[in-house]
Amino acid sequence: MHIVMLIAFGLIALAAFVVVGKALGSRGVSYSAPKLFIWAWLAASLLNSAVGIFSAGIPPINEIGAFIPIFGIPAGIAWWLMRAEAARRNSAA
Repeated sequence: MHIVMLIAFGLIALAAFVVVGKALGSRGVSYSAPKLFIWAWLAASLLNSAVGIFSAGIPPINEIGAFIPIFGIPAGIAWWLMRAEAARRNSAA
């Protein structure tokens, strides 16, 4: 359940990054918002894994297994959004 909650939080955070990026209105910001999200989500996911290993005593192999979907699903969607935005810009130019 913890993994599902973190993935959902990651998707909500990604949506917030994209909305703020578009609200700022700069052409480059909407493209870089998902890129910034990926780095921020990587840091948050690594911090979550570190807390699990060092504070909760979860074995590292279990944390690696949890890290992959926790980081991968929101980051993969962010990557897809970056690619879709780049393709839209290239076709409009």
